[in-house]
Formats: sequence, structure tokens, C-alpha cells
Amino acid sequence: MADERQLGEVNFLTVAEVASMMRVSKMTVYRLVHAGDLPAIRVGRSFRVPADAVHDYLRTSYIDTA
Repeated sequence: MADERQLGEVNFLTVAEVASMMRVSKMTVYRLVHAGDLPAIRVGRSFRVPADAVHDYLRTSYIDTA
């Protein structure tokens, strides 16, 4: 697709960085990844999550409590 960025332009975050950003535990991030709610790639034995995917997940996870 024309609007997809090159892989070299994607900013990847570690699970620990995502957990810190979202203020949750690393286990919660692993659960989101394994459930398919948060896309990630496997690098060796660890996961890397595209920063845009974290922002998209948070943007679409807002709920109206009022």
C-alpha cells in the first residue's frame, strides 16, 4: 500500500516501555499481545510493539463514563 511506512521508519517499543507508557504491568502487555489486541513482532525471545499500535490501541480504548 502506498500509505504504509517502510519498516525502517517504524518506531518499536519493548514490552517494558509499553507497560510504562500505559501504566500497566508487563504481564498485561503480554496478555494484550497474545490475545491479538496489540500487534507485535517477535525478536528472538522478546516482543517489540510498534509505537503507533500503542497509540491506536489507547485511542480506540476510551470509554464514555458519563
